[in-house]
Amino acid sequence: MSTVPAEVLPTAAPTTRSRGDEDGAAPLAPRARLLPALAAVYRAQLSRARVARIPLLFVATFQSIGIMVLMRGVVDGGTEARAVVAGSTVLVVAFVALNLLAQYFGQLRAGGGLDHYATLPVPPAAVVLGAAGAYASFTVPGTVVTAVAGSVLFGLPLGHLWILAAVVPLSGAALAGLGAALGLLAPRPELATLLGQLGMSAALLLGVLPAERLPGPIGWARDLLPSTYGVEALARTFDPHPDWAVVGLDLAVCGAVGVLSLAVATWAYRRAAVR
Repeated sequence: MSTVPAEVLPTAAPTTRSRGDEDGAAPLAPRARLLPALAAVYRAQLSRARVARIPLLFVATFQSIGIMVLMRGVVDGGTEARAVVAGSTVLVVAFVALNLLAQYFGQLRAGGGLDHYATLPVPPAAVVLGAAGAYASFTVPGTVVTAVAGSVLFGLPLGHLWILAAVVPLSGAALAGLGAALGLLAPRPELATLLGQLGMSAALLLGVLPAERLPGPIGWARDLLPSTYGVEALARTFDPHPDWAVVGLDLAVCGAVGVLSLAVATWAYRRAAVR
């Protein structure tokens, strides 16, 4: 299990009576500041993910590329092709940031890992944000490969793929917060795994399939999926002349949902850590 490097945490105060200490109680070590603790957790989790999750990242990437190859037989181009490529690209983020993070926090809770983090002078937000950021960052290679492969497959322009620099972190934050919350709120790790799989399946069905082909009620559910707005923003940039105002609005909504989902995950962490 990854831990916060000791050099970034404050040294614990001695437990013996200090000269001049009238009541004999040793002062407690101050809580680590958010940013140094966040950086420490991020580095530790990124190192862990790099070792344990590389094979799964290949699976996520090949899965998305395989979906695009299958959809190539029924989608020729236009807005539907843009939706397929954008949805398949963000699906890589969903596989890692939602599915795997839900499993990780579910196992962390069941194995007593939350008790370990609770003994450290680390803010709860640093644990959640550090783990979520690491898992979201780990999806960058797969999303780039998927977006390029899909653009070539469907004959879409490559000139605006720099938008991935905004789509990946914002969609990753929204999905990682949701995944962390599912893992922390699930009473058993098996249920956390199930919820993560269901969430990824929702990202697959609602994100990859063109919106105009979905029935009305399912289309409403699509609007509630956090990654939908990242998919829409990426899909719009495949147009030769994107409406950047609408793209920016989609990204802003995605970012707002990300902040909300990470706040819920932090609350879920506090709730799970005190039990």
